[in-house]
Amino acid sequence: MAASVPWETALELCEEVRAENRRKKLRFLSFQALPCWGCEGFSKGDPAKMCIANGCSLVGARYLKR
Repeated sequence: MAASVPWETALELCEEVRAENRRKKLRFLSFQALPCWGCEGFSKGDPAKMCIANGCSLVGARYLKR
């Protein structure tokens, strides 16, 4: 699903999703924010290592809503 999202669009959508999840107080306990918390932590901010490189479900869902 998310594999068909253009890279530049995926980066923009990823930033939107992460910004929304950063505002949550206990984001490491939220099921919607947990993937972003882990993705950011393990990739250390490198987009090539983030989940969007392999097709992030949160980005894919947001892309389909557009």
